[in-house]
Amino acid sequence: QVQLVESGGGLVQPGGSLRLSCAASESTFSIYAMGWYRQAPGKQRELVAGFISGGSTNYADSVKGRFTISRDNAKNTLYLQMNSLKPEDTAVYYCYADAYSGSSYRHAWGQGTQVTVSS
Repeated sequence: QVQLVESGGGLVQPGGSLRLSCAASESTFSIYAMGWYRQAPGKQRELVAGFISGGSTNYADSVKGRFTISRDNAKNTLYLQMNSLKPEDTAVYYCYADAYSGSSYRHAWGQGTQVTVSS
C-alpha cells in the first residue's frame, strides 16, 4: 500500500505564497502518477496539477502560471508551490498517487491540508 501525508497548508493573504508537501511512504508499490486535487466548500473535487506516466505535467487552467508541481524522488516527496494566491484558491488540497506492483494497482489519497486565502 501507499500512504501519503500532506503538510504546508495554512492561512495566507491574497498575493501570497505557500508550498505544500506530500510525503509518500516506502512501499513495494511503484508510483507512476502523482499530483494534487482540491475541494472548495460546496464544490466538486478538481484536479490542480499532476505528473502522469512519462513525467509530463498538467495543470488546471485556473492555476497555470501561478502554481508549480515538482518532486524529489530521493525523498519520495511531491511539492506544490503556489504563488499569487487568490481567495478562490481556498480549498482543502489533497495529494494522490497511482501505483502498481506486478498486476495490482492502487490509488491513494492523503488526508488533505487546508489552504485559506484571505485578508
